[in-house]
Amino acid sequence: MKLRIGIPKGSLQESTIALFRKAGYHINVNRRSYYPTIDDYQMEAMLIRAQEMPIYVENGVLDVGLTGRDWILEQNADVHEVVELVYGKEGLAPVKWVLAVPNESQISKIEDLEGKRISTELVNYTKKYLRKAGVKAEVLFSWGATEIKAPTLADAIVELTETGSTLRANNLRIVETLMESTTRLIANRKAWEDNWKREKIENLACLLQGSLRAEEKVGLKMNIVQKNLGRITALLPAMHTPTISPLMDKEWVAVEVIIDEKVVRDLIPELKRVGATGIVEYPLSKVIP
Repeated sequence: MKLRIGIPKGSLQESTIALFRKAGYHINVNRRSYYPTIDDYQMEAMLIRAQEMPIYVENGVLDVGLTGRDWILEQNADVHEVVELVYGKEGLAPVKWVLAVPNESQISKIEDLEGKRISTELVNYTKKYLRKAGVKAEVLFSWGATEIKAPTLADAIVELTETGSTLRANNLRIVETLMESTTRLIANRKAWEDNWKREKIENLACLLQGSLRAEEKVGLKMNIVQKNLGRITALLPAMHTPTISPLMDKEWVAVEVIIDEKVVRDLIPELKRVGATGIVEYPLSKVIP
């Protein structure tokens, strides 16, 4: 028996393969093939666009796959959402689908779209959003390069963005955010009911989550004189509590902790000032609570 897994082809492909590598799964992609190899003989992988992933998982072509919450909603797919994995092409944050218009446009709110043309790849969700707002507009499917459609081919666009830089580069401004989306590990409902496949999927989810938790954290260890221990522990924003171990010199102890990487540059000088020595920062592969 094998677990058939869908890897998103396109913008999420490289970050997904990197995440799997950190989780312990090595995926090799042949540029001429849609069937990458994975170093787990109980898995077989296939490259599928994230937009299509929910349908292939729903109908059982794939047991499990990674796609955005946006595409699950767009396809109205009946799948089991195993876990949320907050990562994207450019960082560890949700992406946004936004309504954008040219800077010189008179459109300033959703109601101003009445009778207008909107270009987007997210057609079904956009239509639903407009109906809820009581706005009648023509929603056109975009086959790509959506940013260039306004104002010549459409009055507005609904487009995915992480930083907004591409929109700004194309002389566009955001009017409204339609939704935020994150990557999800999804499973076929029948596969989820299979005990062997479910355990395999849960193991995968655990390792992927652990790898993501480790992305923004580092390990920190140091030595400190016992009498200064309280001053050190007061500075450490540990996940739980620091690990404190005795050394051969009974007046000294070793302290080890996992912390957010963003605080390290300010924290290390403070630790040094209160007597920490032998300070070592090291990267993490996984953090499993």
